[in-house]
Amino acid sequence: MLTKPYRCITKIRRLFFFQSFSSSTITPYFQNPSLIHHQLNNSSPNSHEIASSFRDWFKTSKNPNFDRVFEVLNSKNGEDLTKLDLGLNLNETLVLHMLRYKSNDVLSCLKFFDWAGRQSNFRHSRATYVAIFKILSKANLNSMMLDLLDTFNRDRLFHKTKFNDIVIIGYALAGKLDVALQLFGKMRFQGSDLDAVGYHVLLNSLVDGGCFDAVKVLLGQVRARGHENKVTSTIVMKSMCKQGQLVEAEAYMRDLMVRGEVVTEYLFSTLVDGLCKEKRFSHAGKLIYEFEERGGVPLSQAYGILIRELLNAGKLDEALKFFHEKKSLEQYIPNIYRYNSLLSRLLRQNRLQEVCDLLMDMKESKIRPDNVTMNAVLCFFCKAGMMDVALELYKSSFELGLTPNSLVFNYIINILCGDGTVDEAYWVLKTSLGKGYFPGKRTFSILADSLCREGKLDNMKELIMFSLDQKFMPPKSVYENFIRALCRANRVEDGYLILGELNRLNETVSDTTYSYLIVGFAKASRVDLTIRLLMEMQDKGHRPAPKLFKSVILRASEMESDKYFLQLLEMQLSRCGHDVQIYNYFIYGAGLGGKPELGREVFKMMQKYGIFPNLASDVYMLKCLLKSERIGEAMDFFVDIPRRRKLGRKLYNAMVVGLCKAGKSDFAAAILRDAKKSGQNVSLQSYEELIKLYCSECNFDRAFRTINVLVKSGRNISSYIGNCLFLYSLHTGDVYRAWQRSRDASEETPASAKLGQALAVFSAYIMADTKVEELEEVICKCFPMDLYTYNMLLRKLSMDHIDKACQLFNRMRQRAIEPNRWTYDILVRGLYKHGKFAEGQLCAEEMHRRGYLS
Repeated sequence: MLTKPYRCITKIRRLFFFQSFSSSTITPYFQNPSLIHHQLNNSSPNSHEIASSFRDWFKTSKNPNFDRVFEVLNSKNGEDLTKLDLGLNLNETLVLHMLRYKSNDVLSCLKFFDWAGRQSNFRHSRATYVAIFKILSKANLNSMMLDLLDTFNRDRLFHKTKFNDIVIIGYALAGKLDVALQLFGKMRFQGSDLDAVGYHVLLNSLVDGGCFDAVKVLLGQVRARGHENKVTSTIVMKSMCKQGQLVEAEAYMRDLMVRGEVVTEYLFSTLVDGLCKEKRFSHAGKLIYEFEERGGVPLSQAYGILIRELLNAGKLDEALKFFHEKKSLEQYIPNIYRYNSLLSRLLRQNRLQEVCDLLMDMKESKIRPDNVTMNAVLCFFCKAGMMDVALELYKSSFELGLTPNSLVFNYIINILCGDGTVDEAYWVLKTSLGKGYFPGKRTFSILADSLCREGKLDNMKELIMFSLDQKFMPPKSVYENFIRALCRANRVEDGYLILGELNRLNETVSDTTYSYLIVGFAKASRVDLTIRLLMEMQDKGHRPAPKLFKSVILRASEMESDKYFLQLLEMQLSRCGHDVQIYNYFIYGAGLGGKPELGREVFKMMQKYGIFPNLASDVYMLKCLLKSERIGEAMDFFVDIPRRRKLGRKLYNAMVVGLCKAGKSDFAAAILRDAKKSGQNVSLQSYEELIKLYCSECNFDRAFRTINVLVKSGRNISSYIGNCLFLYSLHTGDVYRAWQRSRDASEETPASAKLGQALAVFSAYIMADTKVEELEEVICKCFPMDLYTYNMLLRKLSMDHIDKACQLFNRMRQRAIEPNRWTYDILVRGLYKHGKFAEGQLCAEEMHRRGYLS
């Protein structure tokens, strides 16, 4: 099943195909479906063509001459507008058109209004003043309107227009009704009066301000002076609706109809608007239906109001149903605002198919898009997954003089970050900053996380600077991610500087961030800062993980001077008291750092302060001495332990493993025998390390005797032991012969017999005619095969039986065993060795695709 975004894309592609196929409408699609189906299957408009078609549509709303005028006004090069040959005649009509064209850009309108007023061949009329007042009022810039009125008042002698009318209208539109009424009273006292337009503007402003007593008085004045007309009736209707007198308002309208007076579209729409505001949609619909039957009153505005209020009430489906019904029956063409409202609500609910239908409808109806439409289109393409189209339109928007809104910027940046194209997302952010946009916290965090994840740390630094320039404090999590990314990039000093800034702001970072910094400075051998950060971390109330704590102690012990180690120990004891665990950590660190004398000193310090060493203390001290090959001291310490506690499994394990790693097989074997006599069942690791040591000494007879002891104690042969024997059997036949001797000595166990069969595989005794499946079966009966086992078997087969090696490689994949670099390397070398260069090349290419370098 096609997903919804894909269906939308398909529909858009159809739309653009029809546009390129014919200049006619889309009607042929319904007349000849088979022909169109063939055409669609043979058409493939690309993303550039789709973006280009929408770009052309956006251009229909632009006037190049008007754009040039505003471009010059907003430029800083001081170009003289009067010298431009644009064929424009400066008059009242042109000024009104220009102000209407840029009504959403208040600053540009004011610049043009000011420029026009300073031209010698033009004086502003009342209409142009009212136009600029309405623009300022709509933008809620009443203070700016008052400044303009003050300027007009100072320059009253230079104006030939009716000064009092303009000032009263201006204050009325600015909401300063007390000033407007005061000036009106003064005007009347001086013997002058407003004309019909001035009266109606003042009357309408009083209604908007809820001054209904004053409305009644002024309405009487309008009627007394013979100014009553259809505008008066509309304002009276508006007054009734604002007071909630909807029954009286409807009666007033019907009384007008009885008297034969004209019921205008605005009057009827005002009543519909009042009913909708009170959620009386059903009654409003009945009124519309009644007037549809009567005829004589244009209803487009009423349709638009009903659609708008249904949307505001959350009744999207009812609004769409009404919209489509009127479009199909009444030839109703909604204005751009209704289309934009529908697009916005549909996008909010991700109903992309219907968004696509509306956009097609707008293009067919030749509706000129505006900035809001463009934002809706960009959001649509983002949600439909067509980011290439969205980005191309975004880049074109600035050329067209259209400004994306914050929602579009958020969508584009978020989706680009999700797709991994962080460079594009960062470019969008940088271009948006010039348009006055800065992302919200969520988008900022998403972009910051993506930059950190991709290692774009310089860009991330710029982003932080941008945010501070915008007086925006990034969330603490953003700073923390940045610090971690800097640490991963080995720029720990920069991360430390950011931590200092957070501390200055009294922001406490997480323990994870401290861990990144501590590990980073530890790698850089900056022990002083490592210790300082550890202490600061504890001061902030965080408890370092044992692994982190031990790593800091290890770095301190590795320094030539012991002062850092002892200083850290002293600080921790003063902070945590004489805790045995603290002592244990320092003994552990001293052992790993190869400083047994420091370990001894810490151990003695415990006893000095009356802290009884626990089992972990003895184990760590043993490991500390054995790692430094202080075998004699370790033996003495081990012998002394029974005075404090019984020798248990962990102590024996530590002793055997430590002696094996020190290469003391005789001592290790003696300790192992002592453990068995004491009834201690030591860990499998002890046997594994001892067998590995015997093999490294080529003492395979003792290795097999130890294996028999292991098996007789009820243990199974581990993969580690089996792999160790197989590894040495690849190089020498002594392993197999030692197994035979152990068998002849009547020490063979069933497990040892199975092990001998497996060793025979690696010693080439049963290799030639044996199938790969049988080889696996023989080995699996001895111990579980792991990847290391498969690699060794693959290596053995690749020496003389490359076809069987390939079979084994395929069986590994069938068993979901993921090959590693050594697996590929063994197989590639084997194929090349046997002259299978083509197969070897293919295997090498696959190896590189998986990120393994040969």
